[in-house]
Amino acid sequence: MTPDLLPALAELIAWAQGWGVASGMVFARIGAFFALLPAFGERVVPARVRLIAALAMTVVVAPAVGDRVPTVPGTPVTAALFLGAETLIGLTLAIGLRLMIMVLQMAGTKAAQATSLAQAFGGAGVDPQPAFSQVLVMAGLAAIVVSGLPENLAALLVLSYDIFPSGAWPDPAALARWGTARVAHAFALAFTLAAPFVIGSGLYNLALGAINRAMPQLMVAFIGAPALTLGGLVLMLISAPLMIGVWLSAFTTMLSDPALMVQP
Repeated sequence: MTPDLLPALAELIAWAQGWGVASGMVFARIGAFFALLPAFGERVVPARVRLIAALAMTVVVAPAVGDRVPTVPGTPVTAALFLGAETLIGLTLAIGLRLMIMVLQMAGTKAAQATSLAQAFGGAGVDPQPAFSQVLVMAGLAAIVVSGLPENLAALLVLSYDIFPSGAWPDPAALARWGTARVAHAFALAFTLAAPFVIGSGLYNLALGAINRAMPQLMVAFIGAPALTLGGLVLMLISAPLMIGVWLSAFTTMLSDPALMVQP
C-alpha cells in the first residue's frame, strides 16, 4: 500500500462514517413516519415490508438532506435526545396524513348510520367498520397510490427539514394547537363528504313522519326501510366518485404543502 493511498483511505472511511451517521438520523424520522403512513403503514402490511420501504426512502432522501443533518455528539444522552426529536417529527408528519384516512372512515360511518346500514353490512377485520367506510378507505388508498404517492412522500420528507430542523424538538404548545386544528378539520371534511347522506336521511324521516300522520293505519316503516336501504346504496354509487375526488384533492394539497400539516 503506497503512502499516498493511506490518507485517501482514511478520508474515505471518515466520509463513510459521517454519511452512515447522517443516514441513521434520517432513518429515525422516516422510520417513524412509515409506521403510521397511509398505505405503507397499514396493519395488514407486514413489518418487514414497511422496514424495506423505509430503508429505500432513506436512500432517496438522505443525499438531499445530508448537509442539513448535524453531526450528533458522542454523548449517549445527546444522541438519545436527537433520535427522540426525529422520531417525534416523523410521527407528527404521519399523523397529519393518517387523519386524512380517518376522514374517509368517519364519512363512511356517518353515511352508514344515516341510511341504517351501519350494522347490516359491517365486516370483521383489524378495524371493524361499516362497508361504506371500507369501500371509501380502499378507494382512497388506491387513489393516492396510483397518483404518485412514493415521489410525493420523498418531496414531503425533504421539505420537512425546512419546517422541522433536524434534531430540534417541536414546541409542545404549537403541537397541541396543531392537533386540535387538524382533528377539527378532519371532522369538518368528514361531515362535508357525508352531507348528501345526512340530508337524504333527514328528508326521508320528514317524509315518513308526514305519511304516518296522514295515514296512521299504514305501516310506513315496512315500506320505508327497503326504500331507505336502496336509496342509500344508490346514493353511495353516485356520490362515491365525487367524495373520493374531493378527498384526494385535499390530500394532494396537504402533500404538496407540508406547512398545512404543521400549522393550525
